[in-house]
Amino acid sequence: MRSAPLPEVFIDPNKDAGSSRDAVGLGRRAKHGLDARHGTILTLEGINVSFDGFKALNNLNLYIGVGELRCIIGPNGAGKTTMMDVITGKTRPDNGQAFFGDTLDLTRMSEVQIAQSGIGRKFQKPTVFEALSVFENLELALKTDKSVWASLRARLSGAQKDRIDEVLQTIRLDSSRNRPAGLLSHGQKQFLEIGMLLVQEPQLLLLDEPVAGMTDAETEFTAELFKSLVPQHSLMVVEHDMGFVGSIADHVTVLHQGSVLAEGSLDSVQANERVIEVYLGR
Repeated sequence: MRSAPLPEVFIDPNKDAGSSRDAVGLGRRAKHGLDARHGTILTLEGINVSFDGFKALNNLNLYIGVGELRCIIGPNGAGKTTMMDVITGKTRPDNGQAFFGDTLDLTRMSEVQIAQSGIGRKFQKPTVFEALSVFENLELALKTDKSVWASLRARLSGAQKDRIDEVLQTIRLDSSRNRPAGLLSHGQKQFLEIGMLLVQEPQLLLLDEPVAGMTDAETEFTAELFKSLVPQHSLMVVEHDMGFVGSIADHVTVLHQGSVLAEGSLDSVQANERVIEVYLGR
């Protein structure tokens, strides 16, 4: 059971496979008022989810540190998407605890409340407004009133324009700011959608197979981009491309049949016999 928040003390990591709290040792504070004094931005404990008798998540325990870049791998059906659905409020767990920071109980919050609290999710297929320009897409994402026309009629403040300019530089689309999003390449649309999350300044980004369908050059830039986002943001990246995982991962978690099969460095995970058996092959 989760205890009430304690005074600021250091918690020794639990080294047990599948429930590692190594991330706690990062020891950073999340920004913008989120209470993460113990250095953990996401806590999942004993999460169970069943669909018509199928156990999608089975006593899942996972801890993500403030400013950490965590990669999640595993075979299809391992529970990766369901886990992100639980984190974002799309799916309610049968039981278990899910906390953002030390105090925000995700199981008691709506999808909108969770998004507004600082969790951003990017799905595998990019979803941008193709008839609008790159700049207008970012402008729309920045506004609190999500009505398209209300957002585009509202005037941006100087700080908001500066924020969009900064994100355009970060995602390397500054030269395409006035280009309709529908004319961008697949990879550029992925970058734009990441930018649409970044303008909202989320503290935790959930990214589902972000490099699927990208060119080698786009994949290489995505790795650079993700590494540049930490420690200002925490990232959870679900990906099958092991080369990409190897280029960015601090820490890798392997899911299998709804629970954590292995966790640690990429080298240690790749050497794990059970991981080889159920996912990597020989």
